[in-house]
Amino acid sequence: MSHDRRRYHYIRFYKPFGVLSQFTPEHGHLTLKDFGPFPQDVYPVGRLDLESEGLILLTNDNAVKHRASDPKFEHPRTYCVQVERIPDAAALETLRSGVIVGGRRTKTAEARLLEEPHFPPRSVPIRFRKTVPTAWIEIILREGRYHQVRKMTAAVGHPTLRLIRTAIGNLGLCDLQPGESRALSNSEIALLRSSLGIRPR
Repeated sequence: MSHDRRRYHYIRFYKPFGVLSQFTPEHGHLTLKDFGPFPQDVYPVGRLDLESEGLILLTNDNAVKHRASDPKFEHPRTYCVQVERIPDAAALETLRSGVIVGGRRTKTAEARLLEEPHFPPRSVPIRFRKTVPTAWIEIILREGRYHQVRKMTAAVGHPTLRLIRTAIGNLGLCDLQPGESRALSNSEIALLRSSLGIRPR
């Protein structure tokens, strides 16, 4: 009987604004390689675009990568989104029930207004318009289409100004600051794998 002797790594990372969710250099931008150091065989689960911030899971566990990334498993992702103007009840209900993005309706989501959260300042401040108020929304998605959150808020008339992913399933940012990382504890790994429907080793 064979045994898997591979050492598995599970690392939460707070991706700052302006950092690519990859290790390979590109166009002079900072990448994951500029932080860490990280084990050589880990890859990001749940990429974020250049201007988005927040939680990325780095792992070499292929089962976790597959279950957390494949849309058919509908693994939830939580975002805090700063938008232009104050969304009314109708806009929030439209976000929940689905909007047309790229010719297809988004799946049902969770959306609610937030009191202003206390996130670290962004390295490049957002562009405020003095005459336009802003608000924060928490959105929980169970699919991951290209620039989906930004397209959803724009579709209901509230362009995204700042986007921070705060959780992947039950895995949160905790008290990390932008650019910081931390290995998951054994109990966090067990809970993550269980939430993804993966049997314990």
